[in-house]
Amino acid sequence: MPLPSGRLIRGRGLRTALPVGPQPEFGIYLTGRDPGPFDWPSRWVRWPDFWLPLDRTQLAAALEEALRRAAGERVEIACGGGYGRTGTALACAVVLEGIPNVDAVRYVRDHYSRRSVETPWQRRFVARWR
Repeated sequence: MPLPSGRLIRGRGLRTALPVGPQPEFGIYLTGRDPGPFDWPSRWVRWPDFWLPLDRTQLAAALEEALRRAAGERVEIACGGGYGRTGTALACAVVLEGIPNVDAVRYVRDHYSRRSVETPWQRRFVARWR
């Protein structure tokens, strides 16, 4: 997904195969249980399906690292299906890039997936981010 700065972050679902092409150089994985090791540096943010991250500070640090790395590396954010938690995290990332909170969900739905940010509490989380 293109960010407002022009940097790219790939969103995906962990239940689907890794897309063809170069592997990520950094990943953030948003799951309720430890997703296990990857062949690249990564951060796990504990985030149960359909809910919110258990540690907001941990999410903020992971997103800031992802944005910094995306300037020159292939970065991905992923959860089980690739829509709710991934879309919510992408929306928080675009807020960090300067998109107003009220426009962040629409931005992600327009540039990543219409299914992004699945629950009312995920939308509220984005609206209150930062």
